[in-house]
Amino acid sequence: MNRFMIGQYGSYDEAKYERDFRAGFWGVEACLFTDDQDLEKLAQQAELHKFNIGIHFPLRAGRSKLRDALFLAQDDTLRAEAYQLVQEELEAVMQLSPAYVLFHYPKPVILDDRVDWTPWRFSDPAEFVMQSEYALEDLVDKSEVLFQWLTDRGETYHFTPVLEFDALCPYLLESDYLVSLLERYPTIRLCLDMGRLFLQEQVDPNFNARAVIRKYAKYADVIHLWTLQYQNGEIIHYHYPVLPEQKEAEGWAPIADYLRIVREAQPHVNIQFEHQSNLISDEDLSRCYAWVEGMLRGEIA
Repeated sequence: MNRFMIGQYGSYDEAKYERDFRAGFWGVEACLFTDDQDLEKLAQQAELHKFNIGIHFPLRAGRSKLRDALFLAQDDTLRAEAYQLVQEELEAVMQLSPAYVLFHYPKPVILDDRVDWTPWRFSDPAEFVMQSEYALEDLVDKSEVLFQWLTDRGETYHFTPVLEFDALCPYLLESDYLVSLLERYPTIRLCLDMGRLFLQEQVDPNFNARAVIRKYAKYADVIHLWTLQYQNGEIIHYHYPVLPEQKEAEGWAPIADYLRIVREAQPHVNIQFEHQSNLISDEDLSRCYAWVEGMLRGEIA
C-alpha cells in the first residue's frame, strides 16, 4: 500500500484522514482548499507522518471563475490568463513542496461532435469546444507550448507535472501526437481516471476505455480510482469505492481489467482513491484497499 493515496478536497478533514489513511500510504492529494489554516494542518501532518502531498490544481479555491486552467483556449487573452493563474498558484503553494501538480487536459475539453454529452458535467460553456471547431494542428501547437512551459516550471519548482484526461476526442484516440510529446518531454506524466474512462465508454459509442488505458498507462504516475454503476442510460452510483463483487453485467466498471492493464504497463503507479468512502463501511473500505493491493501485486488473477 506504499503507492496508495487519499484525497482531501475543500478542506483538511481530520475525520476523513483518521478513517481513510493508513500507515505507509504514499500521500494525500489536495484540491480547492478554502482556508489557509487547513493548508498548514496538511503540511504539519505530512511532516509528522512523512507522507507526500500531491496537488490537484487549484489547491486554493476562489482564485478564478473556473476550476481548471484553460491552457488550450483558442482566445489569446483567455489562454494568457490561464498561464498567469497557474504561475501565481505555483508561487503561492510551493511551501508545501508538492511531489506533483495535476491539471486537467485538454482544457477546454475537445468534444466529439457525434456524441450526446448530456451526462457529462461541465460548470460553464467555456470548459469545452466541439472538435469541428478545433483543428488538430492547433491542438498540437498549443500542447507543445504547454509541455515546454510545464517542463520548465517543474524543473524550477521541483515537482512533476501531471495531466489528467477529461473527455477524450478522436484526436487523442487516433493520433499519436500526445505520445510523441510524452516521449519528448518525459518529466510530464499522466493521470488516468478510471471512473471517468468508464463513463465515457457508456455515452460514447466510439470509445474503448481498455484501449485508452493500454495506450497511455505506461506514461501514468497517478490513477484516480473509483467506480460507478450505469444502467439504462442513468448513473446509479457515482464515485463509489471499488469492490471485488461489483459485476460488469450489473453496470459496474470492469475495474479488475483496468488494473491488470495498468499492472502490466506501469506497476509502480500511485493509486489515489477518489471515491466517497462514506458510502461504505469501515470493513468494506479495508476490503477495497486489500483487493486493489492484491490486484497490483498480481496476487489476484
